[in-house]
Amino acid sequence: VATWAKRGGAKSGMVTAFTIASTSRARQVAAATFFQSSRSMSSATTDSKMSALKNPSFLSNLKSSSLRQSSASVETETLDLTKTLEVTHPAFEVVERDVVTEYGAYCSLYRHKKSGAELLSVSTEDDNKVFGITFRTPPEDSTGVPHILEHSVLCGSRKYPTKDPFVQLLQGSLQTFLNAFTYPDRTCYVVASQNEKDFYNLINVYADAVFHPRAVSDPNVHAQEGWHLELEKKGDPLTYKGVVYNEMKGVYSSPDSLLNRASQRSIFPDTTYGVDSGGDPRVIPDLSFEQFAEFHQRFYHPANS
Repeated sequence: VATWAKRGGAKSGMVTAFTIASTSRARQVAAATFFQSSRSMSSATTDSKMSALKNPSFLSNLKSSSLRQSSASVETETLDLTKTLEVTHPAFEVVERDVVTEYGAYCSLYRHKKSGAELLSVSTEDDNKVFGITFRTPPEDSTGVPHILEHSVLCGSRKYPTKDPFVQLLQGSLQTFLNAFTYPDRTCYVVASQNEKDFYNLINVYADAVFHPRAVSDPNVHAQEGWHLELEKKGDPLTYKGVVYNEMKGVYSSPDSLLNRASQRSIFPDTTYGVDSGGDPRVIPDLSFEQFAEFHQRFYHPANS
């Protein structure tokens, strides 16, 4: 009660009597009277609110007010999203603009004038800020070079020479999504964050990783992520090891996976879908470091993104 009085609530005579009472008994009586008064006031307030809620006119006005506020909010958000279709940049030409109404997505397709790189901007009401860069990476064999390269480019770059920036970003950034994917005909690198500064930092790291990876100049990265020979004990036979090699051994031990791959190869025997972009463990050791570096040079550039 004393705290309530200090906050400017001492407008009642009960509180005043409590604060100036000189005896313990007087304080007890004043406090009891105050709490009784508070309960009466609370009860009266509750009754008043219940009466208002039972009034049809009050409910109608409340609903109309809520709808007006909701409508105004939607109109403001839509207006903001519409403005994104007006964004231009001197280094890019606008190829197409469209609205995907099913998702409330306002889309603009740009083409970089100098490199030919295509940029798709999608604006929605989602709090996540998402960036993804995709390269066409059709393999010619089942050595798994697109898959090994996907792992390898995230093992340090020109601006970020640390051994494993991917793991550090997972542990130390505010990312809401951070990954990379190898498909039969393309490779994707995706990041997301709700924090704008963190979002642009993630883009910076990923962009430098795909365009200037340490892997193309350091054979040890190819050996670590792709394949290498290991000797456990003197006299033991040499065995193949490697991050992707071991991963694909697990994939090829699944009957369902083997069936899916055999079906795809049978349906598309003379195309890029007739080989395994992930890598066949029996063929992965045929990939040399020179072939690995050449694949990056051929496909990892802005014009192919």
